[in-house]
Amino acid sequence: MNALGIISFEDDTATIDGLGEFRPVPAISFLGRYRVIDFILSNMTNSGINDVRVFCKEKPRNLFEHLGDGTLYGINSKKGVLRILYGEKSFSAPIYNTDIANYMLNMQYIEDVSNPYVVIAPSYFIYTLDFNDVIKAHLDSKADITVLYTNTNDAKRSFLNCDALTLAKNKRVTGIEKNRGSKKSRQISMEAYVMERSLFIELVKRAAEMSSLYWFKDIVADVVEEKMVVGYNVRGYVACLNSLESYFRVNMELKDRSVAQQLFHSNWPIYTKTHDSCPTRFTEKAKVSGSVIANGCTIAGTFENSIIGRNVVIREGAVVRNSIIMTDSYIGAGAKLDHAVVDKYAIVHHVKKLEGTEEAPVYVKRRDRI
Repeated sequence: MNALGIISFEDDTATIDGLGEFRPVPAISFLGRYRVIDFILSNMTNSGINDVRVFCKEKPRNLFEHLGDGTLYGINSKKGVLRILYGEKSFSAPIYNTDIANYMLNMQYIEDVSNPYVVIAPSYFIYTLDFNDVIKAHLDSKADITVLYTNTNDAKRSFLNCDALTLAKNKRVTGIEKNRGSKKSRQISMEAYVMERSLFIELVKRAAEMSSLYWFKDIVADVVEEKMVVGYNVRGYVACLNSLESYFRVNMELKDRSVAQQLFHSNWPIYTKTHDSCPTRFTEKAKVSGSVIANGCTIAGTFENSIIGRNVVIREGAVVRNSIIMTDSYIGAGAKLDHAVVDKYAIVHHVKKLEGTEEAPVYVKRRDRI
């Protein structure tokens, strides 16, 4: 494909409390096996995009370890390249660490390619999509900018703080505003765009001159009257992971096979870094139902309607319900967890009960012992 892929990072409206303290949002574990970034990167590589720039807001080590050189995602090093980029210069305050600032600092890696088009998308929207269809629609419409959006009838609960589009009958974008949950039905911007690379560079430089605090979506909002900005409706399953509550809810939704089938397709693999580990072992007293379980675990207790990462131990007498337990965690005998998110390497042993809600799950810190 004759497009450069740019995976952007999230602004401060997308904050997954707790989990985001130890790694960037794209590197957060998802569904016990994947990382958040796996979905958008797989969409790009499955679409034939072999040149990809991944921008990281902070803490790049996790992304370097997970993504490697991109071969696990089908990127052929002879035909393309995966680069992980970040602001190597320090910012005087976090507020200045915007996507525009990072594009400017790494502009040589955008200018020094021959692809005439760019596909820009963040990782914290989860969906499957062939970008070939988007580029074809972009060319057919003769638009300057094509922005992806999804329709929702649940805008009072989902996609909070995301941008919402106002569309004319020809799908031309006439306005962009925040979804504050005041309306039930909205057209939610997925902050993913297709345009000519030259226009992207022009808009980045204009935004940098306009304000040191501008994000790319801000300059897009500024030019909706000047440029022809057209919406592209993404059908099927779309979710946004911009809070701990939404992260928890989306993981729980995808335990349902009928929902997961809307996201996972046999002809559209979601690539990730794999690990060779033994199968999970269930003891005679283990009780497991309605759950997603990774390899290498030992389960001797009760595990219901939950998600478990690799190498987790759940001792006899422990009861885990409606929870997410991440890699290498330990749940001791007699512990009871309900609506909890347990980060990597944590030990829940001395505290016998942790109970949250769907709107406010309990979070146990990485490497914590409680």
